[in-house]
Amino acid sequence: MPNPARLLPALLAIAASSALAEVSVQQLDDRVRVELDGKLFTELRYKDTPHVHYWPVIGPGGAKMTRSWPLDEVPDEEHDHIHHRSLWFAHGMVNGADYWSEAATSGGKPPKHPVGKIVHDKIVKAEGGKESGEIVSAQKWIAPDGSVALTSTQRLVVYSTPESERQFDFEVALTAGEKEVVFGETKEGTMGIRIAESMRVKRPRGHTPGVGQILSSEGLKNADAWGKPARWVAMSGPIGDKPYTIAMFDHPKNTSHPTRWHARDYGLFAANPFGGSTMEKTLPPGSGNVTLKPGQTLTLKYRFLIQQAEPDAAKLNERFAAFAK
Repeated sequence: MPNPARLLPALLAIAASSALAEVSVQQLDDRVRVELDGKLFTELRYKDTPHVHYWPVIGPGGAKMTRSWPLDEVPDEEHDHIHHRSLWFAHGMVNGADYWSEAATSGGKPPKHPVGKIVHDKIVKAEGGKESGEIVSAQKWIAPDGSVALTSTQRLVVYSTPESERQFDFEVALTAGEKEVVFGETKEGTMGIRIAESMRVKRPRGHTPGVGQILSSEGLKNADAWGKPARWVAMSGPIGDKPYTIAMFDHPKNTSHPTRWHARDYGLFAANPFGGSTMEKTLPPGSGNVTLKPGQTLTLKYRFLIQQAEPDAAKLNERFAAFAK
């Protein structure tokens, strides 16, 4: 019979590895902070920004999963696409205005269309718990002329997870005001994340070659995954000496499911339900447009899974099936 004294350390180690982190949510003066077992996971940032966003996003082992710039200056980070603020929801064509780009640019061309802003209105709910924590916040989409084109409610649910992974859901309800709202087709959108620089498929000149990978649920990799419909897409690569994978799942009830993906080799990773013919040239122009009548609401749901592991398509399909239910 095994010696109980010898078994105890192993049992304690197993229990520790399988323990779930409690989620705490704290509303501060200018942000909402989410922690897992007392350690920062992310913050909803909404002050002095053209669009609300979540930064940083911390993965297993304390890894910073998203690019810091333009929120912070970190060595060896590219300063392209100033509007890629960690994790965010926006779109590049709403009633003719661009809510994806920013008026200020960094070494790039100015936006082709008038630029709007997605501004914070109020915190509806900020609550932690042993199984999950939740932030519900309201926004106003301010058109270039100062009018409110539509309103939105973002819901972030962060789940208690083992140390080896992080899982959270993002849901947004988009509601038209007194006038019709048209989400126009453009590749510039929509549920976006800008991953850590070390995970990129391609690195800038003068840097070591990129070793990251893009993988879709349809088995497409890297550039082949761009603009193609898929139930999920995963980006993977190293942070430090560890492999990491970030997967985003598109809910089956979302419009245009399976969505098209604005997934780029330089680190942008976005689900775009309004891409239409700008992402698939065989489609007729305008096929990606979605129109909301006055007062009508469109709801979109996504799940994010972060793992300290190489991507496993079979397991990601299982996790998608669980989300789909």
